[in-house]
Amino acid sequence: MRESPALIESRRFGVRPIPTLRPLGWLALGWRDLRRFPSFGLAHGLVLAAFGAVLIMLAHDQFWLLAGAFSGFLLVAPLSATGLYAISRALERGESPSWRTVAVAWKPEPRLVHFGVLLALAGTGWVVTSASFITGLSPIPVERPIDFVRGVVLAEHGHLFEIWLLLGGLLAAPVYASSVVALPMLLDRQVGVMVAVLTSWRVVQEHALPLALWAALLFCLTALGLATALLGLVVVAPWLAHASWHAYRDLVDTTGLEARP
Repeated sequence: MRESPALIESRRFGVRPIPTLRPLGWLALGWRDLRRFPSFGLAHGLVLAAFGAVLIMLAHDQFWLLAGAFSGFLLVAPLSATGLYAISRALERGESPSWRTVAVAWKPEPRLVHFGVLLALAGTGWVVTSASFITGLSPIPVERPIDFVRGVVLAEHGHLFEIWLLLGGLLAAPVYASSVVALPMLLDRQVGVMVAVLTSWRVVQEHALPLALWAALLFCLTALGLATALLGLVVVAPWLAHASWHAYRDLVDTTGLEARP
């Protein structure tokens, strides 16, 4: 069977070996970058938190609208961190980043737009699947957040909530595998979206345990940011974005390949 050109090209990028606990090092490096250039990172986190607050105000009493808004919010948030990846790249090169560094990273780039559309479609698919599942099995109609709590989270019979969480995990896994290093790679190299996605899948396949730990850290820290009335996102969002750049640099060997300016 003939292999696709994207798969062949993705093999130009080697996958470096890393220890299981290396994701903790990415957090340390991400924190260092945030401290070295905090202005844009904290501004980014503040805008993200404010946007989340607006979503809650507009959809607080409509569960499916709120669920859909936040699913899209969390999936597309890594795309919004493109400027933070650029800052970490500049610091790595020994350059002094500025707001112009961010502006250049955000110049019209169809590949990033295409990837954002794919993430948005994944979020829409999850909301539709989730709505069908809950609507069909919940003992009461779910229209408001309190209905979800009563009919799903606190259901007296069955394991609807646990199955719903498992379903969410199964649907989130391929999205995570497709994007864990893809966005920083699209910023850093002139490659197509499918090449970046396939490279990301290779990284996850070769480093299942470290990348499972990284997924858990991303989930827990993001949940912490959300649980603090979104205020924690002001710091957590840029911290994780900078750390994600270092995850990409640790995992993908680009030696000898021309970088994107």
